[in-house]
Amino acid sequence: MENKTGLQGQTVQSTMLLAIYGRAKASRMFPDILRDGEAIRIVGGMDHDFTQIDKHYGTEYGCFCCLVRAKRLDERCLAYIQEHPNGTVVNLGSGLDTTFERVDNGSIRWYNVDLPDAMAFRHRFIPTPERCGDIARSMFDYTWLGEVETADGSVFILAGGLFYYFEEKQVRELICHVAEHFPTGEIFFDAQSKTAVKISNRMVRKAGNKGSEMKFWVKDAQKLKAWSPRVTAAQSVPFFGEARKQRRVKLSTKVNMWAFGALKMGQLISIQWGAEE
Repeated sequence: MENKTGLQGQTVQSTMLLAIYGRAKASRMFPDILRDGEAIRIVGGMDHDFTQIDKHYGTEYGCFCCLVRAKRLDERCLAYIQEHPNGTVVNLGSGLDTTFERVDNGSIRWYNVDLPDAMAFRHRFIPTPERCGDIARSMFDYTWLGEVETADGSVFILAGGLFYYFEEKQVRELICHVAEHFPTGEIFFDAQSKTAVKISNRMVRKAGNKGSEMKFWVKDAQKLKAWSPRVTAAQSVPFFGEARKQRRVKLSTKVNMWAFGALKMGQLISIQWGAEE
């Protein structure tokens, strides 16, 4: 299959295609949960053959997970913006994420951080709005921290579908650097159990990407509080939440959601620093 995206096919960057395809497809099926019109537009206008992704990753459950993750990230981001209407949001590994368009209140500052090829690809489909800054750099090149401006020293960091692909040591070091740089803040990300990561790796390989192995997993979110003396809270947030009550999903999707929760296969994690719990 010819790769017309310009992205290297066997990289972490190329996994952005899985996420945006899942959101676009699920948005049509479950607009009452979240309708990502930008994802639908981008996928519809992209010169790319999604056959393999749809075959192995585009199940109702797989796409439903992409949509629910976006919804939960939106909710947490909006909660931060309500408390900090002039606050700063940083979207790590932004890829083709479209959160800004859904949560912007007209006054927040927003930064997208991603590798140069991923950022160049993003610019083909998503213009950079006013009050947004795009930083084409590895998140482990901590010079990006100095480019992020805040109104009050507070920052909210999104890292959706990102940390899986790195070693725990790298993720811990990143969070320590962020907590040292900004006086107060929160980082919100999704994580899976060790077993779920193995299953996800098989799915991603079947979807055609054999060069982006998932490595990072979390069993007990509260133990992450020990990563830095500046961290004041580390807590787990249920992944599906109210979405578990969605009646229009297939029985197989309901069973998968139940198993995901009962076997503690995944969670959303909030790590906060610089303020009392």
